[in-house]
Amino acid sequence: PLLKVDQLKVHYEIRGGVLFRKQATNYAVDGVSFEINQGETLGLVGESGCGKSSLAKALMLLEPTTAGYISFQDEDVNEFSKSRLRDFRKDMQIIFQDPLESLNSRHTVGEILAEPFIIHKIGTKQEHKQWVKELLIKVGLQEDCVNRYPHEFSGGQRQRIGIARAIALKPKLLVCDEPVSALDVSIQSQVLNLLMELQQEMNLAILFISHDLSVVKHISDKVSVMYLGKIIESATADNLYQQPFHPYTQALISAIPKPVPRKNIKSITLHGELPSSINPPSGCRFHTRCPKVQDLCRETEPILEERQGVSNLVACHYID
Repeated sequence: PLLKVDQLKVHYEIRGGVLFRKQATNYAVDGVSFEINQGETLGLVGESGCGKSSLAKALMLLEPTTAGYISFQDEDVNEFSKSRLRDFRKDMQIIFQDPLESLNSRHTVGEILAEPFIIHKIGTKQEHKQWVKELLIKVGLQEDCVNRYPHEFSGGQRQRIGIARAIALKPKLLVCDEPVSALDVSIQSQVLNLLMELQQEMNLAILFISHDLSVVKHISDKVSVMYLGKIIESATADNLYQQPFHPYTQALISAIPKPVPRKNIKSITLHGELPSSINPPSGCRFHTRCPKVQDLCRETEPILEERQGVSNLVACHYID
């Protein structure tokens, strides 16, 4: 695999009081494992607060990891030298949720897109200008955009600029942290199609993070479902959507809007709120909201594994 993550944990200390002592721990990501191959898209879905963005930042080395292993091209990223880390930054790029916040409002589009080449000392100024124009055309924008500022563009256009910046150095893996959640539905499909076209053209691997299962289904080869810092089900996109096994996955998929509203498909309603990652429930973390909860669920944490007769990886004691 291009990227391999094994039992990754990202915990945050919560401090306060007069002496600013440690008062609690936020278990944002608590033992996550997955693999992504070259040219493959892994969709990561879950509710807000389940740890998706913390995981993305940890993979990009923007947040320190508490435990676990991240391997990129069979190398431990935590052991990278400064020179190897610079190369890693070129090979793995991130697209953020809000393009207006992630783009420098004081720089023109030309300056924003030329910056990766300047930082990594690639090419001359004349080559930078040519490459910036090529990037704009590749993401569906006009060449004359180079002298305009981010605030002069619509949300969809700004996200295209963010994508152009991310692919400037021809990376091998893109981490997309809810890149279409702030966009109109019609614009979402355009941006998703652009990402899929770029993936085909550049043989990109993509980690696509979202809370919208219908969006993830459109773009992903494999899907992992995350709940309160842990992956609770993982499978190919077709298998997961056709036959989910975990009660939480079943509830999420039942909530996807149906193209035929009158069709008699039962919707599963989950009661209660998402528990706090500061004080997660014992045993299975979903047991406080699960309609199938048993005593074993409250006492013992299930392992994400294959079950007999089940093609998906499922972390549940009782599956249908």
